[in-house]
Amino acid sequence: MPFRPLRLPPRSQRGSTLVEVLIALLVLSVGVIGMAALHGRAIQYAIDAEDRNRAALLANELASQMWLARSTSLASGVVSAWQTRVATASASGLPNGSGSVTTDAAGVATITITWRPPARPSSAGNLQYVTQVLLP
Repeated sequence: MPFRPLRLPPRSQRGSTLVEVLIALLVLSVGVIGMAALHGRAIQYAIDAEDRNRAALLANELASQMWLARSTSLASGVVSAWQTRVATASASGLPNGSGSVTTDAAGVATITITWRPPARPSSAGNLQYVTQVLLP
């Protein structure tokens, strides 16, 4: 009789499917958390872009007033009304916003708008938009 190796019954792999499912769930949950963080960052960038656009529009509004008056020196009432609008976030202004206008001897007006979004810590500083107006 020839020698035949003993055949052991096949070992069953108990629990390996459960481990694979748990690892898949872990990878999926890390991906979902990453997507949520990415979405939050995208919203923050969109709000920052909207604030910068609003600052540019507010500066353009004052520059248009200068073009209409054909002078970089405007009446104090016009400037103070504009500054109030910049500071009032509910009236198309900016959060914690302020605006200033300075005119140098050469007739160049510098319009500066600063603001700080509510989500930005005060230690990070304010954001700023600066433009200059020179009338021909």
